[in-house]
Amino acid sequence: MKLNDNEIKPIYKVPEPTLRRLPWYLAYAQLILKEGELNISSTQIAKNIAVDASMVAKDLSYVQVNGRTRVGYDVKELVDVLEDFLGFTNSHKAFLFGVGSLGGALMHDNGLEQFGLEVVAGFDVKHELTGTNINKIPIHHLDRFVELQKKTNINIGILTVPVDKAQEVCDVMIAGGIQAIWNFTPFRIRVPENVIVQNTSIYAHLAVMFNRLNAIKECESCKKKLK
Repeated sequence: MKLNDNEIKPIYKVPEPTLRRLPWYLAYAQLILKEGELNISSTQIAKNIAVDASMVAKDLSYVQVNGRTRVGYDVKELVDVLEDFLGFTNSHKAFLFGVGSLGGALMHDNGLEQFGLEVVAGFDVKHELTGTNINKIPIHHLDRFVELQKKTNINIGILTVPVDKAQEVCDVMIAGGIQAIWNFTPFRIRVPENVIVQNTSIYAHLAVMFNRLNAIKECESCKKKLK
């Protein structure tokens, strides 16, 4: 059910695991919408993204999308509601801190804007980067952050600095008005209770992948010994 513009949008407490899965459903719904599909069942969604069908139905109930018996979900409605619920239809501006290889790659990623996030400036302590740009996004010295934050009132920051500088730069961000931090460093930054942190460490995910891969190899090795 999509609300009219003049209706007050209700607030639902959505579990974090559900929030993590909703973008998967959205991506799949967008894909089949492009292929011309009009309806889809929770079983189809579950099969294609490897989750339980009952979980799909429960997750979608949080965003007030109801499927019809023997018909399923209206794909266009599902895409519209999920995009709106996840905030992808709104434009959120952000500053990026740490214009190294990872930070530069994120500044090059035009796909972020499709999900409602626009990086409008990068900050770094390297003076040689000051005045340059990546993907038409200007790079400033960190000293200019407070000045530009006051002018723009931007409150989202992306943290991609070296791990030994993570907490120090985090403190500068918060003192300067940042209220939500997307942390790409493997360091678990300490923040006040009123500051939102989303940790996305590619190194941590890499460690999980290696560990599971090693477990599979060990299991296969044990099977060979038992033969």
